[in-house]
Amino acid sequence: MDFTRILLVGVGGFLGSIARYVTVRSIDVRLNQIFPFGTLTVNVVGCFLLGLIAGLAARQGIGDTWKAFLGAGFCGGFTTFSAFALENTTLFTDRMSGMALIYIGASVAAGIVAVLLGLWCARIL
Repeated sequence: MDFTRILLVGVGGFLGSIARYVTVRSIDVRLNQIFPFGTLTVNVVGCFLLGLIAGLAARQGIGDTWKAFLGAGFCGGFTTFSAFALENTTLFTDRMSGMALIYIGASVAAGIVAVLLGLWCARIL
């Protein structure tokens, strides 16, 4: 294994985690605490970024080191599907099944659309 690449994934994850925390807190402070808008936002933006990175990598041939730093590192630290799972479990436990189903549907649909949009943007750049 390439130690430099592993270190870059760690640095990317560190930066992505900080970006996730700041983004989620900034959004959730401004909006209600019932629906997890902050986590939904970072998941969709993270999907878009990962699609954009994958598209640019395929089109422009960015190196494996950059893909590891940006994809596994930054996007891996930025997206929060473990938080997504916990928040949905909490919504179901709190007998807010409708809200949980809306959140699940919105996250999956918007995430797929965001990846497609990222891939499309990579083609026009």
